[in-house]
Amino acid sequence: MAIKVGISGCLLGQQVRFDGGHKRFKFADEELSEYFEFKPICPEVGIGMTIPRPVIRLLDNSIDVRLVDSKDTTLDYTDKMNAFTDNVLPSLETLCGYIVCAKSPSCGMERVKLYLDNGHSVPGGSMGIYTKRLMQKMPWLPIEEDGRLCDPVLRENFVFRVYALNDLYESVKGEDGISRNKLMNFHARYKLALMANHPATYRKLGQLLAKSHEWSDINAFFVKYRQLLMDGLKHRSNCKTNTNVLLHIQGYFKRNLDKQQKAELRDVIMRYREGNLPLIAPLTLINHHLALNPNEYLSKQAYLAPYPEALKLRYSL
Repeated sequence: MAIKVGISGCLLGQQVRFDGGHKRFKFADEELSEYFEFKPICPEVGIGMTIPRPVIRLLDNSIDVRLVDSKDTTLDYTDKMNAFTDNVLPSLETLCGYIVCAKSPSCGMERVKLYLDNGHSVPGGSMGIYTKRLMQKMPWLPIEEDGRLCDPVLRENFVFRVYALNDLYESVKGEDGISRNKLMNFHARYKLALMANHPATYRKLGQLLAKSHEWSDINAFFVKYRQLLMDGLKHRSNCKTNTNVLLHIQGYFKRNLDKQQKAELRDVIMRYREGNLPLIAPLTLINHHLALNPNEYLSKQAYLAPYPEALKLRYSL
């Protein structure tokens, strides 16, 4: 079943921008659409603005940030946008990710132009009104903008988080609902991923699960676990943490590989650490050895196959 992901309507080619055009994001529309069930939303159209429509901007009036008409700042759309966001939130609860349109005063995630009353802009900009409220209300949800997703590291991390959150939701489904055992089984499969992304969160979640029996409300525990998990996975793995995990995995094959095979695997790992090979190289060799020497623990690790191989997200890491 396709994973549900929100997206700014213009990124799917919908002609909903202020000038009647679109900002089609090829990676989402052509590649991710095979795996994701996109829910397109244009907040500006959602609050009743026309196509085409007057340009709007973010204005810092020294009290707060407002969403206003660029020529007539007395036309303020902030309250309408916040009300629209709050109204649409219940329909977004099943989403596992969201891709927003960069630089948009409603959808931009960062560096959106923020103006002062005198017409000058504030260095660093701000965040779109819609996306800001969305992130406040759903802080666990993986959110990225199209511009940032052109970076291979950010792209891989975002897609990985989307799949991880979907996996979490699927793992606790069933008539009996959320249970400590289901969360323990899920966590066991993400140990290596957490070690690679953020070792501190790996330790913190382990401590949390060890005390899960102290929680009388399993749903409240799930909310706490979900937030810590997604915060941890938001940290991007790097060469050092990946190398540590790869060497850790190598230890599982010490009784299965001969001297030459062990040396070959270590050499590939070290060449990755030195920047001479992409991450996919040692992972391919590890998966090869795993196929020949099955290991129940390793075979279940999300780190080794976090998303469809066809996405080729680790080729540039």
